[in-house]
Amino acid sequence: MNRPHQESVLSRAARILEAFSQDEPALTVSGIARRTGLHVATASRLVAELVAHDFLSRDADRKVRIGVRLWELVTRASPTLSLRDHAMPFMEGVHDVVGHHVQLGVLDGEEVLFLERLSAPNAVVNYTRIAGRLPLHASSSGLVLLAHGPAGLRQRICDGPLTAYTPATPATSAALRATLAEVRRQGYASCPGFVHADALGVAAPVRGADGAVVAALSVIVPQDARAQTVVPVVRTAARGISRALAGSVQPPRSRTLTE
Repeated sequence: MNRPHQESVLSRAARILEAFSQDEPALTVSGIARRTGLHVATASRLVAELVAHDFLSRDADRKVRIGVRLWELVTRASPTLSLRDHAMPFMEGVHDVVGHHVQLGVLDGEEVLFLERLSAPNAVVNYTRIAGRLPLHASSSGLVLLAHGPAGLRQRICDGPLTAYTPATPATSAALRATLAEVRRQGYASCPGFVHADALGVAAPVRGADGAVVAALSVIVPQDARAQTVVPVVRTAARGISRALAGSVQPPRSRTLTE
């Protein structure tokens, strides 16, 4: 990966931070250099500076990972904290009911980014994780966000390449447009086997004080005869989060989700 020589130090540092992933949270300096396209000497110098500021840290084996200081700054200033804080009581209530995965996702570029996830040891298969991403066309949260997102974004996604994870994934422009229209019509997304044949994703929109969709609340449950019973639970919780964000009500106790 070759970059212009005039690239700023900040841009290079950003590439170093982006080299880490949840699957590979610790890297060697040479590994960072390969991933970023930086010369090893440049990567080593920038890593040393980031370590000095506690944005990165070194393990005993000299591998490098994201530092606590970076987590502290992100947590302190994140614009998603209020959303997560308002959503958490409702998510816990939904989790008490469904016993599988409950997730909160937001639109980020052309993907859904998951801010929070509650799970259980024996829950159905699920490919998402906190700070993980999925394509908009294949996930229930992504479909909700895309259905209510900018028209230009919908056009790009519908016209672009669409990966089929299973035979059920809407992987053509016509299929995706029809799915999005259905999401807008019924007020939620139901995705049986879109990402994995054994799992059903159900998501509902979370709205901000101005009524615009700011997030999607979703559950991932097994595909069985009871699967669709989670729809009213998810929709009720999503409306509750929306009201909490608007400041009109306090988050209810979890038992109200089953009433």
